[in-house]
Amino acid sequence: MPLRDCSIIPLETRSDDRGLLTVVEGGMHIPFDIKRIYYLHGVSTRTERGAHAHKALRQLMIAISGSFTVTLDDGTDRVTFTLDDPRRGLLICPMIWRTLNDFSPGAVCTVLASEHFDEGDYYRRYDDFMKALRP
Repeated sequence: MPLRDCSIIPLETRSDDRGLLTVVEGGMHIPFDIKRIYYLHGVSTRTERGAHAHKALRQLMIAISGSFTVTLDDGTDRVTFTLDDPRRGLLICPMIWRTLNDFSPGAVCTVLASEHFDEGDYYRRYDDFMKALRP
């Protein structure tokens, strides 16, 4: 899938004198049902995470707290997003290599996934990912 299918999605946020409430509903606010949720936290500012692609999995990545950068690569083009607002999520499509960097102290990255964990869905080596794009 090309990078143009990956995008920042504004999330439904309500506000009143008590604060903000942000809602994400699978199949409504994002184009898939949510089957798995996980989060990265306690990540050193110099640590790189991700460095893989998925064959079929779709994800919505949200900076719940702090900030970090996400570089997406479709084998031809690369684009980098800074996630720093819990009212926005980055939709990541299948067959996109992703790398996360530049975590701020206390950053929390939450990921909503379209499928349960399956090691067979991963490309963990960039060379294997590139070969799959050009059979």
